[in-house]
Amino acid sequence: MAHSGSVYNRQNSAQQHALSIEASPERTRGGNVLHDGSVSDGPGLLPMHRRTQSGNLAEVHEKGEAFPTRTSRVSKYANAIPVQKPPMTVWEKAHGYLQDDRLMLVVYTLLSIITHWYRIGSNHKVVWDEAHFGKFGSYYIRHKFYFDVHPPLGKILVSLAGFLSGFDGNFEFESGHDYPKEVPFIKMRLLMSIYGILMVPVAYLTAQSMHWDWRTKHLFTLMVLLDNGWLTITRFILLDSMLLLFTLCVVLGLVRFHRTQSEPFTKSWWFWLFFTGASIGCVSSVKMVGLFATSLVGLYTMEDLWAKFGDLKMPVRTYLRHWCARLLALVIVPLSIYTLSFKLHFAILYKTGPGDAQMSSLFQSNLQGSELAEYPIEAAYGSKLTMKNMGYGGGLLHSHIQKYPEGSGEQQVTCYHYKDHNNHFVIQSLYEEPALPGPNDTDVGPPRMLKSGDVFRFSHVETGRNLRAHKKFKAPVTKDHYEVSAAGNLTHGLHTDYWIAEVLDDMQLGKGKKGAPVRTLTSRLRFKNKQLGCYLRAGHTVLPDWGWKQLEVACDPHNNPNDEFTYWNIENHWNPRLKSSSKEHFRSPFFKDFVHLNVAMMISNNALIPDADKADALASKPLEWPWMWRGMRMNGWGPDQDKYYLIGNAFVWWGSTFSLYVVVAMLTWYILRRQRRIFDMSPVVWDDFLFGVKVGLIGWILHYLPFLVMGRVTYIHHYLPTLYFAVIVFAHMLDHFLWNDATARYRFDLRHLLRTGQISSGKHNVEFQEEDKVPCRGTPLSESTKNLLFLGLAALLFGIFWWFRAVSFGMSGDIHKWHGLKWRKHWNIY
Repeated sequence: MAHSGSVYNRQNSAQQHALSIEASPERTRGGNVLHDGSVSDGPGLLPMHRRTQSGNLAEVHEKGEAFPTRTSRVSKYANAIPVQKPPMTVWEKAHGYLQDDRLMLVVYTLLSIITHWYRIGSNHKVVWDEAHFGKFGSYYIRHKFYFDVHPPLGKILVSLAGFLSGFDGNFEFESGHDYPKEVPFIKMRLLMSIYGILMVPVAYLTAQSMHWDWRTKHLFTLMVLLDNGWLTITRFILLDSMLLLFTLCVVLGLVRFHRTQSEPFTKSWWFWLFFTGASIGCVSSVKMVGLFATSLVGLYTMEDLWAKFGDLKMPVRTYLRHWCARLLALVIVPLSIYTLSFKLHFAILYKTGPGDAQMSSLFQSNLQGSELAEYPIEAAYGSKLTMKNMGYGGGLLHSHIQKYPEGSGEQQVTCYHYKDHNNHFVIQSLYEEPALPGPNDTDVGPPRMLKSGDVFRFSHVETGRNLRAHKKFKAPVTKDHYEVSAAGNLTHGLHTDYWIAEVLDDMQLGKGKKGAPVRTLTSRLRFKNKQLGCYLRAGHTVLPDWGWKQLEVACDPHNNPNDEFTYWNIENHWNPRLKSSSKEHFRSPFFKDFVHLNVAMMISNNALIPDADKADALASKPLEWPWMWRGMRMNGWGPDQDKYYLIGNAFVWWGSTFSLYVVVAMLTWYILRRQRRIFDMSPVVWDDFLFGVKVGLIGWILHYLPFLVMGRVTYIHHYLPTLYFAVIVFAHMLDHFLWNDATARYRFDLRHLLRTGQISSGKHNVEFQEEDKVPCRGTPLSESTKNLLFLGLAALLFGIFWWFRAVSFGMSGDIHKWHGLKWRKHWNIY
């Protein structure tokens, strides 16, 4: 712990040293000892230069203070006299280079390029999730609409890499398949790795603003450069490289903005505020986990505005300006970027594709190549159709031969988000009414049209069962609703098979009335069970494994006219007795499609839960990540291809995890001592310490804890954004204990104790005087000790990286020839 008294002691000792020299001057190597203690090269012409702590040459003032060499005391002829400077040591030269930030940015970027591009195309097969994201990129190039659980920005950038590489989109990226010669996968990997390459200079810029020692800054950057996990994941056609880079940019913007808080509303202040907001928008538009970084900035902003609220010297107008600035930069800008990414998504994917069924029927009808616009306008008895739920994220009415394990035990009725033959139903008349004419019947009159208020039956085409509701049996999950099943046949059933069609309104005809026609796409319908009075409903409730994780369909006895999950529309419509239509459809509103797609993404993401009946060799649990209990094979393990194993650098992962425990203990220790009015750090040093803890520890908590509570399947690569915040904590603790002169001090000076205490011979018992019971002021580590520690840790970091380099660059041939890589029992490398 540094004390102010030590400063005065050093000044007094310097003055006494200067007086002693002045009293007894002596000559040294032909030079004169001046009254200030410096040595001249000649007879009293020019004081000798010495090197300051920063490495710059300076003169020594008579009071022991260093001043620039050009002073008023120097003769005007002094510049003409050559001064012999001591040669710089190798370490001094290296130190000068390491302090040159621009040079080091270039060096680290070049090193990052080398590690990312080395052997990047050695594996000619589709590796891991390239099967997903490469295929999604090809859809953009072919303009085919698709669906995925992630926002579109990352996949748009994947398609941009493919477009710039000359890829035509005609490859399906089947997992493990060889890339054809016409697919420029190496160029695509090179372009996608740029995001991973930029992580290193962004980390260096972040470390610059953390007020760390220069050694901490370089070790932190080296940890980002030499972590095998980050390196491996950013060398392929994946979203993770973009997610990681934008996460790092959020932290960079937050740290740089924090350092400009003393100069609000300046150009630098505005730049870093908007940079942070733009980074939030980008990271959230790549993957939903980007919202975790957003929450970190949100917490910082709340604390900052709360502190400013307590500043009584700040005018109200200035305080409101701070609110408006953050609302603009941290809310409007990210939302605009996020919304714009979906606008581009819809604009580029204007053709029908495999993801149509996730969207509303009206949206699908406007896609190029869609058949929906050609179906008959009005529905009739005997029409075969599909019914789309109009709630956000709604699916298609569906049934299959599997039965409910409880309740009625009859055929399941669900909602399904993909086109399937089991989605087809026929409008049938009642049991007591004459049967509808068959397809081969002749001499029949015009078809009977379905109108609002009509009573009819839903008959499932594939199984011939009728849709029915049960008051006696509750819905499988939503217990205040009735079960809906399929049973009976064309001629026999129950009165609970009867449904009433209610037309709410029509986009072309306006508000619905009794007797209004039921029209394809544009009519909003509700289906009321005639016997029970409940309404057919499909919300976001997901059925268990026995229901194939599809959405629950139930009958809601609560008549809520505003419940959109009881709204339905006809999507597909086939009837050979009706004429096809080419009517002009209304375009679906963008924001309605925007919300609809986001809800569908969340529903599908929540449905990605692990199957208890199947063992997933790739999956891992969040509790296994920090200590790296298991890794993950990223591709096939045969001897004919390079193999990649997703595992991190043990120094980075284990060291950062251990530092999390240390920082919690130290934070608790300091807070307790400060509560007792014991201040181990000056206010400035304490603020820097606390800020680093907040960014690292709170960022880690926000990114890690959600995975502990979410039910979806998880993999080790989900920890990679979280790891960055643990590494910040690691570097912060190393700086605190080793290299920061204000905190990295010996708590007790053993030599001081030996001088003042009494050590009994053979017993090593120290008896302290009363004044020695207080911890001594201590001294920081010497520069040579700090340098040795830095070199040792950097060597350990590089050594582990080099030992495991093959897991990132590819293990060719037989895996057993790569010895010594299984450091943990569950690492399935061999």
